[in-house]
Amino acid sequence: MSVQEETFRGFANPVDPSPAELRTWAYQPNSVPLTSMPPDWDLLVSGDHLVGTLFELAMDAACPARRFALHCLYIYAADGIRTNFRAHPKRRFRKLVEQAERAGDELMRNWAHNSRVLLARPDLFVYRDWCEGGLVRENRRL
Repeated sequence: MSVQEETFRGFANPVDPSPAELRTWAYQPNSVPLTSMPPDWDLLVSGDHLVGTLFELAMDAACPARRFALHCLYIYAADGIRTNFRAHPKRRFRKLVEQAERAGDELMRNWAHNSRVLLARPDLFVYRDWCEGGLVRENRRL
């Protein structure tokens, strides 16, 4: 007997999706195209509430929305670092970076490396790279 995944029909509240909704969408991203989401949806979902889910999705090379999740992790890192961790707990951020360094592939290790570089040198922040997906598209190290 095969079990088919239920088709994702959308978010109850797209501005505040649950981790389960985000996870389900990430494996069926065409079910609700990013173009139909609220403006700056990436910024809205890049907070503490969903960072664990975003990290899991970014770690999964088979996830169709992996690059989106990684993009959100870049936003999360930059937001935490640039606010001197008033926006996000430094401890959680460090644990994610360490886990990416230990168990991540090249994309995730690059995120961890770039996050550590930005932590040491916040003056290297470039909005296009961190918040508009530049570092994800180019997959480069600072």
